[in-house]
Amino acid sequence: MVLFLLIVLLIYGSVNGYIFWRGLQALSGPGPARLIFSLLFLGSVLAFPVGRILNARFHTHLTEGLVSLGSYHLALMLYLFLFIFIKDIIRWLVRIAGAQVTPDSWLSIRHPGSFLVIVVLSLLVVILGHLNAINPRLRELNLNIEKKVPAGSELRAVLISDIHLGIINRSSRLEKLVDRINDLRPDVVFFAGDIVDEGVSQEEEEKMVGLLRKIQSPLGLYACPGNHEYYGGFERNISYLEKAGVTVLLDRAVRVDGWFYVIGRKDWAALRSGQKRLSLEEIMSQDGVDRAWPVVVLDHQPLYLEEAARAGVDLQLSGHTHAGQLFPLDIINRFVYEKNWGYLKKGTTHFYVSSGSGTWGPAVRTGSRSEIILLRLRFQEN
Repeated sequence: MVLFLLIVLLIYGSVNGYIFWRGLQALSGPGPARLIFSLLFLGSVLAFPVGRILNARFHTHLTEGLVSLGSYHLALMLYLFLFIFIKDIIRWLVRIAGAQVTPDSWLSIRHPGSFLVIVVLSLLVVILGHLNAINPRLRELNLNIEKKVPAGSELRAVLISDIHLGIINRSSRLEKLVDRINDLRPDVVFFAGDIVDEGVSQEEEEKMVGLLRKIQSPLGLYACPGNHEYYGGFERNISYLEKAGVTVLLDRAVRVDGWFYVIGRKDWAALRSGQKRLSLEEIMSQDGVDRAWPVVVLDHQPLYLEEAARAGVDLQLSGHTHAGQLFPLDIINRFVYEKNWGYLKKGTTHFYVSSGSGTWGPAVRTGSRSEIILLRLRFQEN
């Protein structure tokens, strides 16, 4: 853990150092621009680590504000780095081609105008990415499940994942999300993990619990934990959800009235704390799942999808990937998972991997969209 933290700090420091040095070179002329840039940039760089350290001990509005400010710097840092690096590569290629880059050229490292354009472009990307992140789109999916159920032939289910409630994604955003869910008139609501990210004040926690209780779902609210529920204090986070009326399933299966079985799996992060993660076959056996009924699985990370297909699961719902969240990380994300976002069918098993309804780190999305999923599950007529 210490080694990982040192590597992260080394990367963070190196990237910001590169941006800072290029800024000082570009703003080397007379006037206060260099001083103003230095104060603003270094303050922004320090906000996240200092805010995290102080918030772990004091947990005040000021420390939470520092963490929030610092999280947006993470996104700004990414795009400042990318634009400056692209400019450096172009300048290098021009020199290789034999052309001269003069001090007054826009490709020069000492051209203040080109650096200002990069800063403005980076800020614009972050602002537009923020607007994209806080306005989840509605995605609708019609799925046919070839099984009969006594309760009816169609069910409206809403899937939510990766809200990451905490310092950045607060009750104000949750309130809008709850209103959107209720407008869809779901019969049941599924949470595919990472609903809670980290501890907040008692007042904010009570607001969030009260808002979750307002979700209108006749058949209930069902959740599996995500990796962030484990990182942020597992027992507290699970009790927080249960106080809100959410049934959190930890390698358990329950039958929902006359409709289906729902299985919630522990996240792979449970293994790091010495817990065991049961296989689907073990869960079905221990809880007496009758596979003549539809079986829905909630499994936060979309890994080893063939296990659900082999077990005869009808529908698996996952999240975790955020579909990359920030460009160009979304390109890498596609190669990590068999399905990093969207719908997939393997045999008779339907899979849906959500890009998430919230964000991790900065409330910014440039590589994907936040989403709420409405599933119309259609069963065979009785």
